Amino acid sequence: MTEPIEQQQKRVSFTDRMRVWFRWYYGPIAAALERTGIHPNVLTLIGLAGTAGVAVLIALHHMTTAGIVLLIMGPIDAMDGALARMRNQASRWGAFVDAVTDRYSELFLFLGFLIYYLSVKNSTGIICAYLAAAGSVLVSYVKARADANKLDANVGLLTRVERYLVLIPGLIFNIPLIALIIIAVFANITALQRIYRARQDAYRQLSQKQE
Repeated sequence: MTEPIEQQQKRVSFTDRMRVWFRWYYGPIAAALERTGIHPNVLTLIGLAGTAGVAVLIALHHMTTAGIVLLIMGPIDAMDGALARMRNQASRWGAFVDAVTDRYSELFLFLGFLIYYLSVKNSTGIICAYLAAAGSVLVSYVKARADANKLDANVGLLTRVERYLVLIPGLIFNIPLIALIIIAVFANITALQRIYRARQDAYRQLSQKQE
């Protein structure tokens, strides 16, 4: 049985909840940044550059340092949006830039893992880096295609925030392979969850038209 439309509209992602829960943290920082005059898209690109730096640290075997830097850079992902709303500069272009840079950020990270595991000749790590990258991209791609076709796919175990919540401790405690295995498995499960959800919604809409 599919959910009523009202329940679908009320459903929010874990990422949305995280933004609400930690508004007390990034809100004042965004307010301070607002006074500097920095553009939200510049902040987004700073976050991308920082994540690329994390990828370099991973490739050079500095896992704990990479985890700490990623922990510091993480809130920027929320601050650019908060800053845009604060200045009434939120736009489709800004959302597009944010989404694209998010994908580049994750791919940089997994490239760092791929280089690292190639250097230590760990075939399991190489495969998991590839699967984690593929799953992470597919999670976002399936959601984007569902939205473009007016289908609901706002479900899933391991969205971007959850992936970072797995990845950061895995780096800090120097157990990156465990983190990669978790992401490789559950990111792809999340993509399948979203595909199934979109399919359900497509059939729901079709049945409503036929009534």
